[in-house]
Amino acid sequence: MSATNPTAVQPRLVKAGVESEFPVGKMIIVELERREIGVIRLRNGELRAILNRCPHKGAPVCRGLLGGTWLPSTQPGQLEYARDGEVLVCPWHGFEFDLLTGAELYWTPPSRLRTFPVVVLDGDVLIGL
Repeated sequence: MSATNPTAVQPRLVKAGVESEFPVGKMIIVELERREIGVIRLRNGELRAILNRCPHKGAPVCRGLLGGTWLPSTQPGQLEYARDGEVLVCPWHGFEFDLLTGAELYWTPPSRLRTFPVVVLDGDVLIGL
């Protein structure tokens, strides 16, 4: 059973643009309240927003490659390319981040990208800051 905290701070929604400005598979960097935020539309249509800052060294992570990752295959000793369009590769370190969760892949414990909630309202893309 969970309790709702009536004093919890709700994120303030700030307009990042309109839906048509965010094509599938392309990272768009917007500046909102002196923060660079990368916004990407995944292949499933969902929008994700992340702070353009690598958790390791503070570099602009949103300039990295968007793609997938290599996972173990059902065949021993083989790998399969999977999750295309759901992984961001840091251009500075090569670390891979899951765009669905923000978590770094393959490291324990994983570091995380700073993510922000995204809401689409009447065609406007709003980011919760």
